[in-house]
Amino acid sequence: MSLRYLILLLTLILSACQPKKEGKLPNIVFILIDDLGWNDLTCYGSTFYETPAIDQLARSGVRFTDAYAAASICSPTRASILTGKSPARLNMTDWIPGSNPKNRPLLGAEDQHALPLSEITFAERLKEEGYRTGFFGKWHLGGVGYLPEDQGFDTNIGGHDAGQPATYFHPYQKGNKFDVPGLPGGEAGEYLTDRLTTESLQFIHENTDQPFLLYLSHYAVHTPIEAKDSLVQKYRRKATVQASAKDSAYHLERDHWTRQDQNNPVYAAMVESVDQSVARIRAELEMLGLAEETIIVFTSDNGGLTTLRNKRAPTAVRPLRAGKGWLYEGGIRVPLMISWPGKIEARISADLTTSIDLYPTLLDLLGLDQMPEQDLDGKSLSPQLTGRDKASNRRLYWHFPHYHGSGSLPSAAIRMGDYKLIQFYEQDSVELYDLSNDLSETKNLVDSLPGKAKTLLRELQAWQAETGAQLPKTNPAYNSSK
Repeated sequence: MSLRYLILLLTLILSACQPKKEGKLPNIVFILIDDLGWNDLTCYGSTFYETPAIDQLARSGVRFTDAYAAASICSPTRASILTGKSPARLNMTDWIPGSNPKNRPLLGAEDQHALPLSEITFAERLKEEGYRTGFFGKWHLGGVGYLPEDQGFDTNIGGHDAGQPATYFHPYQKGNKFDVPGLPGGEAGEYLTDRLTTESLQFIHENTDQPFLLYLSHYAVHTPIEAKDSLVQKYRRKATVQASAKDSAYHLERDHWTRQDQNNPVYAAMVESVDQSVARIRAELEMLGLAEETIIVFTSDNGGLTTLRNKRAPTAVRPLRAGKGWLYEGGIRVPLMISWPGKIEARISADLTTSIDLYPTLLDLLGLDQMPEQDLDGKSLSPQLTGRDKASNRRLYWHFPHYHGSGSLPSAAIRMGDYKLIQFYEQDSVELYDLSNDLSETKNLVDSLPGKAKTLLRELQAWQAETGAQLPKTNPAYNSSK
């Protein structure tokens, strides 16, 4: 057999093993909401907020009940979505730049303040396949030299180093701080969530002849808590009718307070503006005949902002414990839905999943090769989404070696099956919960199930060693008397 014939034969064999890409690859619309709590949507149990468009999206695909963010704060989760790697492996474990207090018993781990350019982002991977890539909204993964246009996006509108706008109303700035770049023009009273949606619709219109990735990363519903007055008035009336305008109840979480009731009319109006954005995006896809050619992912970067010292948190995620910043369920469990009409059967799934899974899942749905050389920590959900397989047992991990303004302390966690263990470094203590019987994490089972606690802690520490997770250190300058 000649060498040329052998090469041709091997080429044909390898080609036959590759997923077939028939015609135009599907579009992807990835909608990421900032600080949206697990039950801030009607389809997840809210009785105060109104989200008919998002509920309809959920009914059109798979809605996950046990989906998690890779971190309890924004930047690490955002990095994990784009790279398919855990924040610990990336050494991006805090929001950028973090608070890093110097008067606490521990010093937070030294982590990176920008997503390294060496990482192959999901946008870069799709560009190789001929996708047009557009980023709209919050970036918060580095400044000049590390912006969306440096990480695989052809278009960047609104993405820069800051994690929030100065205001949600035009011209989106106060002085020179936290302005939103890339939004020229505009009218007085224009609302940021609406404007980012309008820019996204224009991107869709300009790219109907080729596959596109629209990454709509809303600043909402992050602070400042501001909304359109017409919607605010609607929820003020609703709160009065439902007798929910009373002061919210609070639960003490160490020395901070967790809001227990969803009755903030301004926050409710922000959520509805996000819902209106989803409605506009889906209507545009329908009008252009692209609905069945488009995969839509909708999720949040961390749990809702529920826990603050001053009792001014805007939302509640009860029955989950605590919220943003914490490794209790309220800080990391998030809404997630994936829709692809005609390809993904509509259902509700209790499969364990994390934001790290979204990169390999989308590659799989597109029929593109996975990239094991990236040390992808995620697991493709495609077999479950398309009904080809059932989820196997998962181990999910979190690593947050920092303090946070919500009152949370340096910690790490693992969920294995129904059990979840949290390790707190300052107290050198662990807590163990059975989420199947105690979703609110009120009964610490460490003393009654010491063997289970030791097993999970050993698994957690082995994962930390494998990923090179950086641990907090003792603060030699700490003075407890101050």
